[in-house]
Amino acid sequence: MTYQLYRNTTLGNTLQESLDELIQFQQISPSLALRVLLQFDRAINQALANKVRARITFKDTLSVSYNKLNTYRFCDNVWTFLMSDVEFKDVQEFAQVDKLKIVACDGRGESTK
Repeated sequence: MTYQLYRNTTLGNTLQESLDELIQFQQISPSLALRVLLQFDRAINQALANKVRARITFKDTLSVSYNKLNTYRFCDNVWTFLMSDVEFKDVQEFAQVDKLKIVACDGRGESTK
């Protein structure tokens, strides 16, 4: 199973718009467009799992308090957290945002489950 959530990124949206245009001008079939999107899902998930080394860790020392957690959901092995007025503090950096959405998926491949 690959997650389709990266289709909602700039890259994913641009790909979908391009495929829609190709379908509209009858240059590709809808089934080919779907195969391209499924390959995009597999490729982006694999690239993020294997090539990206940056990680973020939430610890008690971060200023993320529980009363700022507005909503959380767990559906189809995907956690979604909606938070407000969040502050992140690190040794050298500080960030503050009005709204934060965290989507956490199992980054392991099927073979490790």
